[in-house]
Amino acid sequence: MKNNEQNHEFLFEKVNYKILLIGIGVIVLGFILMSGGGSDDPKVFSEAIFDFRRIRLAPTTVLIGFGITVFAILKNPKKV
Repeated sequence: MKNNEQNHEFLFEKVNYKILLIGIGVIVLGFILMSGGGSDDPKVFSEAIFDFRRIRLAPTTVLIGFGITVFAILKNPKKV
């Protein structure tokens, strides 16, 4: 009988997973920044949806988070 020992090896190193979690946290922060700004009464228009935080800051934060996650995926820790 063959001894089938499987070598469990992770796809990324520990550093990659840490950077990936940071990137995901930044993405979640961006989506939290986008929330809110609605009106309680549907007949009343609220200017709060066009705030700087929702129009510029939150999408930029999400894009930076996606950039960090792509960097975490492409980073090769074995390369010195």
